[in-house]
Amino acid sequence: MEMKLNSKMAHTEKGDTQKIVRVIAVDRDQYVIGTDLREIRAEITGRLMFSAESPLDYPAVGDWVQVQMVDQGTRAVIHDVCQRKTVLKRKTAGRKISHQLIAANIDTAFIIQSLDADYNLRRLERYMVMVYDGGIQPVVLLSKSDLLSTHSVEMRLLEIGSIFPELDMIAFSNKTGKGLDQIQTFLIPGKTYCLLGSSGVGKTTLLNSLLKNAVFETRTVREKDGKGRHATTRRQLIRLKNDAMIIDTPGMRELGSLAVDSGLKTAFHEIDHLSTTCRFHDCSHTQEKGCAVLSAVAEGRVSKKRYQNYLKMKKESIFHEMSYQEKKKRDKQFGKMVKSVMKAKKNKR
Repeated sequence: MEMKLNSKMAHTEKGDTQKIVRVIAVDRDQYVIGTDLREIRAEITGRLMFSAESPLDYPAVGDWVQVQMVDQGTRAVIHDVCQRKTVLKRKTAGRKISHQLIAANIDTAFIIQSLDADYNLRRLERYMVMVYDGGIQPVVLLSKSDLLSTHSVEMRLLEIGSIFPELDMIAFSNKTGKGLDQIQTFLIPGKTYCLLGSSGVGKTTLLNSLLKNAVFETRTVREKDGKGRHATTRRQLIRLKNDAMIIDTPGMRELGSLAVDSGLKTAFHEIDHLSTTCRFHDCSHTQEKGCAVLSAVAEGRVSKKRYQNYLKMKKESIFHEMSYQEKKKRDKQFGKMVKSVMKAKKNKR
């Protein structure tokens, strides 16, 4: 799909003309940028690669980057990543303790859950933490509303609204088209959105509906367990007809947290507020006397399941951050040792 994105000109110290363009697709270590005329393959410089301290230092979909055109404008070299307005990230899936950068410069995240077996408040809370931590505005979209009665759909909306009272929510159906017009009203020209959710919730089908064309392949949910199969295999930015831009993302089965203190405070706002009235300022909210959070849980003012999810996410975030910092320290020490060995060899010559 051809994309035209406005680019800006920049000049290096050597006087070479470079462009500020946007990354529109990432597939492992392969990048695609959008210029005024077409999509172009791009690669990062060795300097950018070796100066990167973590995956967060590499370009992501939605990033504005400074590039130099080569081979008569058929390829590009990415020299720098411009300062980001917002960042969407999570802990890398599996045992590896590191950040995974999903996308950048997003204005609004559409968090999609289907109203069948995929509906899960605790997973929704995890998405909210991730989105809030990135400084992004969330909107919850509940797909497959045609599978439930109107009353059941309203009860789900009330359930979510009881813990996120100011959250925008829309129940919709890709099958009947109900709610799609409401989603369209959120799509403002020039703004960037992203689709988040598990495989099989209808992200790709919704994207095709917004494009008013079956551009992207969709796959059905497995009947035996209700789990979706990946239709989207890479993150990419797509321009809609009204000039709003959407970043489609593959389904996420793991939503590990890593240093998401600000996201936790916002997503679990009532717990954060209660913590300010605890007897001890360093209260862990697990066993202390005079804990306002424990009192609220005992009295039913805070859901026990929500409280347990908060503790779980806070503990794993702290643990993963400690492990990540230890890894960075070891990597830095190893780097210093390598430099010392190389310097010693050079002096012997």
